[in-house]
Amino acid sequence: MNTYSKLELFCREVEVQVGVLTESLSVLKTQPLSIAELNRSSQAAHATWGAARLMKLEAIVELANLIHQSLLAAQNKAVTLSPEQVENLLYASRFLLNMSKAATGDLDQWLNEHSWSLGIIQTALRATAALNHGSSSNHLSVGQSVEATVDQVTASHRIVASTSSLPSTSSLPSTSSLPSEATVDQAKSETPIALIEAPKSPEASPSVDASMLDLFRLEAEAQVVILNDGILALENNAQSGQALETLMRAAHSLKGAARIVSLDAIVNLAHVMEDCFVAAQQNRITLNPDNVDVLLQAVDLIQGISQVSNSELSQWLKRNHSAFESIRSTIAEILDPTVQAAQSSQKTLIEPERLDREPNTEEALHLLEANRSKQSATIEQSEQAIQDRVVRVSAENLNRIMGLAGESLIEANWLQPYADSMMLLKRRLGELSRSLEQLQTSLDRGIYDQESRERLHEARQREQECFGFLGDRLTELELYAQRTANLSDRLYREVISSNMRPFNDGVQGFPRMIRDLARKLNKKVKLEIIGKSTPVDRDILKKLEAPLTHILRNATDHGIESPEERIAVGKPAEGTIRLEALHRGGMLAITIADDGKGINLEQLRQKVIQKNLATSEMAAQLSDSELLEFLFLPGFSTAKQVTEISGRGVGLDIAKSMAQEVGGTVRAMSQVGKGTSFHFQLPLTLSVVRTLLVEISGKPYAIPLARIDQIVRVERSQISDVENREYFTLNQQHIGLVAAHQILELPELMSQDAALSVVVVSDQSRPYGLVVDKFLGERDLVVRPLDPRLGKVRDISATSLLADGTPILIVDVADMVRSIDMLLNSGQLARVNSLEADVPLEKHKRILVVDDSITVREMERKLLENRGYTVDVAVNGAEGWNAIRTNQYDLVISDIDMPQMNGIELVKHIKNHSRLHSLPVIIVSYRDRPEDRIQGLEAGADYYLTKSSFHDDGLIDAVVSLVGR
Repeated sequence: MNTYSKLELFCREVEVQVGVLTESLSVLKTQPLSIAELNRSSQAAHATWGAARLMKLEAIVELANLIHQSLLAAQNKAVTLSPEQVENLLYASRFLLNMSKAATGDLDQWLNEHSWSLGIIQTALRATAALNHGSSSNHLSVGQSVEATVDQVTASHRIVASTSSLPSTSSLPSTSSLPSEATVDQAKSETPIALIEAPKSPEASPSVDASMLDLFRLEAEAQVVILNDGILALENNAQSGQALETLMRAAHSLKGAARIVSLDAIVNLAHVMEDCFVAAQQNRITLNPDNVDVLLQAVDLIQGISQVSNSELSQWLKRNHSAFESIRSTIAEILDPTVQAAQSSQKTLIEPERLDREPNTEEALHLLEANRSKQSATIEQSEQAIQDRVVRVSAENLNRIMGLAGESLIEANWLQPYADSMMLLKRRLGELSRSLEQLQTSLDRGIYDQESRERLHEARQREQECFGFLGDRLTELELYAQRTANLSDRLYREVISSNMRPFNDGVQGFPRMIRDLARKLNKKVKLEIIGKSTPVDRDILKKLEAPLTHILRNATDHGIESPEERIAVGKPAEGTIRLEALHRGGMLAITIADDGKGINLEQLRQKVIQKNLATSEMAAQLSDSELLEFLFLPGFSTAKQVTEISGRGVGLDIAKSMAQEVGGTVRAMSQVGKGTSFHFQLPLTLSVVRTLLVEISGKPYAIPLARIDQIVRVERSQISDVENREYFTLNQQHIGLVAAHQILELPELMSQDAALSVVVVSDQSRPYGLVVDKFLGERDLVVRPLDPRLGKVRDISATSLLADGTPILIVDVADMVRSIDMLLNSGQLARVNSLEADVPLEKHKRILVVDDSITVREMERKLLENRGYTVDVAVNGAEGWNAIRTNQYDLVISDIDMPQMNGIELVKHIKNHSRLHSLPVIIVSYRDRPEDRIQGLEAGADYYLTKSSFHDDGLIDAVVSLVGR
C-alpha cells in the first residue's frame, strides 16, 4: 500500500467525500426529500468536517460545517431544499475541494485571493444552516443563489464602470449556468469593494483579466531576452541592420502586448524605443555606449513590471512613474535633442513644481532600485507563485509524453484478455480435477477396466493441455513485464526530460551583467557562453545563478586585467571569460575560465598563514590543488580591498555550499599569467538521487551516496575511548563514532553483531562514523519534497518510496553533522560499544485501528507506530470484526460512525464473544456529548476518548495503561 503524508491523505479523503456529495446533491435536485441521499450527503460533509478539524484547517472546517448544517436542516425537515439551494451546496462542495488542494501550498494566500467568493458562499449557506437551529438569517434570502448574488454585484459594477468611463472588460459567462471559480474571481477583481463592504474609494488598478496579465508576463520575458541580447550586440556594431530589425520588432510586439492589457507606461516606453531603433535603422542617429546604457535601463524597467504580482501592480506603477517618464524623455532626447529641450522649457512655464519633484534619469533609476529592494520579498513570492502555476514544456516533449501515455493505456488493456485466458485455464483445471475424481472413484472400487484407462488417458491429455496453456501464458506475462518495464523507463525518462531547461535560460542575463561591470571598471571583457542548449534540471539551474554570478564578477574584477596591463604583457586589450556547460560521465560539467592574470599561489600561501589556517610548515607542504581549496572557506579573500563588487570572501563559499547541497563538487585551477578556472561537477537531476539504504532502529533510511566518504564494518575490539568519546582509526585518521538512532531520536535496538556497520560522513574537515543496524544496499530514489507546512525537519532533507511502496526518509547529512556537533558540545553523546550481546529484541504489541476516515486511520497508525506498536487498520466495523476473529490483537481502537457496522455494534460483538470478551477496546470519536460517552462505556469500551486526544498524550496514555509500552 502506498504511504502518503497526512496532508495528501486529507486531500484524497476530501476528493472522495466531495464526490459523494456531488452524487447525492445531484439526486436531491429532483428528489429533495430523499432520506437516503440526505443521510449520505450529510455523512460525507461531516467526515470532511472531522478530517479538516483534525488537520486544524479552520477555513475548511467552517465551510464543511455550513454544508453539514444545511443538510441537517433538510434532514430535520426544517427546510425543503430548493433547486437554488442545492446548486449553492454543489458550488460550495466544489469550492471545498479547491480549498483542500490549496492547502498543499499557501492556503492563507489562496484564501486572501478568493475571500470575495468565499464570503458570498458562506453568506448563502448560513441562511439555510441557521434553520437547523430554528433561527433566521438576514444575510441572503433562503432561495437566493450564489450565482444570482455574483450576477447582481457584477451587474452593479458594470453600471459603475459605464458611468465612470472605465476601460471595458471581457464579459462574464452567461448566468444560465453555475459560475466557475474563475468567473467568481473575475467578478471579484472587477467589483469595487464599495459594493460589498462599507463605502471606500477603490485603488486604481488596470481593469484586466488576471490570466491576460500572466500571458503578458510570458510575452514580456521573451521580448526582454531579445532586447537585451540585441542591444548588447549594437555595442559592437551600432549600425547592424539585422540586429536593429530584430529590436524594432521586439519593441513593437511588446508595445502591442502592453496595449492589450492597458499598461500605458509600457506602451509609451516601448513606442519611443521602437522609434529609436527605426531611426538608427534609417541612419538618422548613431547609438553610442551611453545611448546603449539608457536603452538597457529601459529594458530593466520593463522586466521589473513583468515580475510584479497583480495585487502590487497598481502601487508599483505609481512608485515608478517618475522613472518611466525620465527614461522615456531621455530616449526621446536621443532621437532629437531639441525635442527634450522644448519639453523642458514648456514644463518650466506650465508646471514649475513638477520639475522640482521629478528626478533626472540617474535619480529615477536609483529610486527604482530602492523600490526593488523594498519589495524584493514580494517579487520573489510572486515569481514563485508564477512558477508554481506554469512550467514551460516544449510541444515536442509533451507530444512524446502523450505518446508514451497512450502506449501505457494500450498495455493496460492487455490485462483483461490475459485475465480471461487465466479464467479459461481455471475451467480446464476444473475439468481435469473432475476427471481425476472419476478415476479415483473407479480405482477405489478396484476397477481398472477400459473406461478407467480412457479416463486416465483423458486426464493426462488435459494435464498436458494445462501445462502447455500455462507455459504460453507465463511467456506472455514475461514479455508483458519486459514491455511495461521498458515503457515505464521511457516514460520516466521523458518526464525527467520535461523538467530540464536549456542552460541558456539560467545564464542569459550574464552578458549584460559582465558588460555593465566592465564599463564600470573601465575594462574590456567578452563573455563566451558554450553549450547554451545543454539541458539542465530546473532546480539546479535556479541554484546555479548565485554562485555563477559571484564567480563571474570576481573574474571581471580581479581576474581580467585593465586594457593597458594586458597590452603590456602581450595580450589583446579585451579579456575573455568562457562559461561552458556539457554532460560528461553522467554528470553536468560547468566550467568558468578567464584568460586573466591568474592567482599567485605564493601570496595565497602567505594569506593562509596570516589567517592562522595552517602553520608555515604545513602550508609549505600543501599542493597547488590543496592550497586553492582555501579559497572556498567562509570569509576567505585574497582581495587587498573590499568593494561593492567583490572582496568580501563570500562568493566562493556560496559556490561550495551550493555544490555540496545538490551532491556535487567544485574545484579551482589557476596558472599565473594565464588565468583561473572553476570546474563544477553536478548531478544531471535532483529528481533522482543514488542512495545507500540503511536500517536504523528497525526502519529503512536513505543516505545520498555523494555525501558518504566510506562504509566500513568495525569490530568492537577496534573501538578506542578517549575522555568518554569513542572512535576508530581509518586511513591513519581518527573517526568519532555516533549512534544514528540517537541523532534521529529513535528507540535503541540491541545488536548481537560482533562488528558495527558504520557510514563515514563529513562536513569539510569533520568526519564522523554513523553506526547503523545494517546496510540494505544501493538504490536510485525519486526525491519527493517534504510537506512545506512541516518546515525544515531536522536531519531530514526529503522523502521517497521504495519499490514495494514503503516510505523512506532521505537523510540531510550536513544537518546531521551539525546535530552531532551540538550533542558533542552539550556532552550528551551516548556510547555505542556498551550494548549487551545477549539481550533479546523486544516484542511489539499489536493494535487494530478501525475508522472509515483515511486521515484518522493514518494519523492513529503513525502515532502508535512511532511509539513502537505494530498497527493494522480496517475501514469499517465489519472488516474490523473479521480481522479480530482471524488475528490476535492486544488492543482495538475504533470510531463510532462507520458504514456496515458502527463502533458500538463492534464493541458489543467483541464483548459477547467467548474468546474475545477480555480484549481491551478504546473508542475514539468526534462525539463528545455525555450520553454518547455513556453509550460507549456501557457497550463495553474500556476508554471513550475524543479525537482531540491526538494532539495531547491522552490516546497514548490510555494505550499504555491497557497494554503497556
